[in-house]
Formats: sequence, C-alpha cells, structure tokens
Amino acid sequence: MTEVVGRSAHDTVTPHRSDGIVIRDCATLEEYLECVEIQELTWGRGFSERVPAAILRVSQRVGGITAGAFDARGRMLGFVFGMTGVQDHELVHWSDMLAVRPEARGRGLGERLKQYQRQRVCALGVRRMLWTFDPLVSRNAHFNINRLGAIPIEYAENMYGTTRSELHGALPTDRFIVSWDCVDSPRRRDGDAARFDGQLLNPVSNGTPSLASLNDARRVRVQIPVDVQPIIQNHPALATRWREVTRKLFSDSLAAGYRVTDFVRANGDELPYYVLTQAARA
Repeated sequence: MTEVVGRSAHDTVTPHRSDGIVIRDCATLEEYLECVEIQELTWGRGFSERVPAAILRVSQRVGGITAGAFDARGRMLGFVFGMTGVQDHELVHWSDMLAVRPEARGRGLGERLKQYQRQRVCALGVRRMLWTFDPLVSRNAHFNINRLGAIPIEYAENMYGTTRSELHGALPTDRFIVSWDCVDSPRRRDGDAARFDGQLLNPVSNGTPSLASLNDARRVRVQIPVDVQPIIQNHPALATRWREVTRKLFSDSLAAGYRVTDFVRANGDELPYYVLTQAARA
C-alpha cells in the first residue's frame, strides 16, 4: 500500500520512491489538461466520454479525486479520477477513470494510483469504491480481481452505449461493476498459480465460443480471449460473438446466485477464465 504523508487530505502526497515517482492530487490547470491528453492517448482522439479539465478540477471541491503519478521532472505519467456520492444511504466513491501513458505501463503505476485513491477516500469516510471494467479484457480482469482484490457484483449491458473509442470499436460496452473495500484489506489472488475445475460454460472450437447449459454445478468457468483487442479490430463479428456469449453466461449465472470468485490467466493453450461459485454453497 502506498505510504501517504501530508498536512491534510488535500495536501496529501506520496514520498519519492527509488524510481523518483510521486503520486499526489492534481492542482494546476496544466495538470488537468495533461489528464485530458492521457485520456486521448488511451481511448483515442475522438473518445466521446472524455472528462474535461473543468470537471476534473471542480469535482475535487466535493469529495472527488483527481490524482497523478509524476516523474522526477514533474511530467505526469498517469492519472486516476473518481467522484464521491451516496448510494442506498451509504457514502461511496465511483472511480471513473484510470490511465497510464503507453511508455510508462508495466511499472505498477495503475495499482499505486488506485491505492492512493483508496486511502484518500477512506479519509473522507467512504467504505466502498465502485468502478467498471470490460469482462472481455483479460489484463483488466487480472488487475482488478487478482492484484487489487475487487469483486464483480453486477453485469451491466452496454453501459456506456456507443463511445467512438478506438479500443471499443462497435462492440457494445458491457461492463462488470466491481466493489472494493476501503477499510478492510481485500483478498488478493494468484491468477497464475491457481487452477480450478468446474463446468466450462463456453467451450471454444476454432476460436469461436459456444454456449453450454447451466446445470446447477457448484462452480462454473467462463473463458475469455487472451487479448480481445486484435479480435475487435480485425474480426468484429467474432468479437460480437464473444460479447453475446459471455453476456448471457454472466447475466444468467449472477441471476442464478453465482458470484465471481476468481480469475485465472492463460496457461499454455488454455484460455483465461473466470470462476463463478454458487453463493449459497460457498
């Protein structure tokens, strides 16, 4: 967990690490504009859901978080943005965006930004953070479920509609909504070492997934591609098939009382897969 020092919640910064990176709240117009630039680098120049600098800035006055990871020269390498509100009479924080410059990825900045955000909102009295990710993106599943210990609690069909993002293409923006505890330490998982049995609900033949019936097994598995991005770009019909199959399986399984409990990364010829367990029998 990121160590936090500072005089108050809004003065909070992280100390320099051996790599010289500091994580802190954004404070200047130039820094908010850098957040916008990183959004465009990540989701494309025509990204319709881009959050402008003004919203990034004013949200901080009402419990929002806009924080950046800065190198030793003060250049922003990544940022995180979220809003605080009330859901079912409970104070919650919605983490809306997390993005890192392409050349700075693979250095753990995403996790450090999330941990900073978690500590900041915990100081406000927030007990849960919520956000979304695409269930077909394996690296995001590993990051959210295994690295952070967040738990998918809901499947939302086409949550953001058509976004005109280079990453999404024409694929419906189905998302998992995840919950992350801000008080107790979440359970981290090992997505490489763990292997699970259980009924496979979408066997794949020649790269195309099919549907199997849900037979009330205690534990089931749902596969996803190793990397869905080339499929979206080069084989849109196949990407749509993956979306339709997994949408039905996740929706039906969650409605039947199953809960996502693990995510296992690809191993050899084996595709990555989610593990869902019947809550009543867990």
